Amino acid sequence: MKTFLLDLKTSIIATIVLAVICSGLYPLVIWAIGQVAFPFQANGSLIEAKDGTVVGSALLAQGFSGEKYFHPRPSSAGTGYDPTASGGSNLGPTSQKLIDQIKQNVEAYRKENGLADNALVPADAVTASASGLDPHISAENALLQAPRVAKARNLDITVVKKEIQDATEHGFLRIGGEPGVNVLKLNLALDNLPAPSAS
Repeated sequence: MKTFLLDLKTSIIATIVLAVICSGLYPLVIWAIGQVAFPFQANGSLIEAKDGTVVGSALLAQGFSGEKYFHPRPSSAGTGYDPTASGGSNLGPTSQKLIDQIKQNVEAYRKENGLADNALVPADAVTASASGLDPHISAENALLQAPRVAKARNLDITVVKKEIQDATEHGFLRIGGEPGVNVLKLNLALDNLPAPSAS
């Protein structure tokens, strides 16, 4: 009995000590390091407009529409771009529904960007990511949308291409992965450009 009580006491003390360390001290230390060393990332990578209003996160896609905006990848997250319902369509490569959906997306993409009926379309322009919230599009996708955006905003195409270049993100030390263009950053940068003077 004495041994049992000693073991019980030891177990209770160990549980309390581990709970304080793992559920209190460790998260507090990690939070403090994040706030000091990586405050932007630790607080959600939030992007603000010129007036200081938070317009979104650099980590989450938004459903931009209209000719003057670059459009993100399609989304199957909830009703689209819903961060509380992240997920893909779960349709396999042999799914007729997926095939029909991609065909429809290709046709719509070509039409809205003034492309020829046989023009090649980047895969990321017509397929959703696994999360449905990928904030990036490929550089090829962005460049194909650039003429439409430049025309709608009455901007020189070189100005739009420069903004695409500035919004392009590369992997760590440019190693691994394809570069991606952050759609929210790109659209916000375009909104922040001075209005073109009337010709």
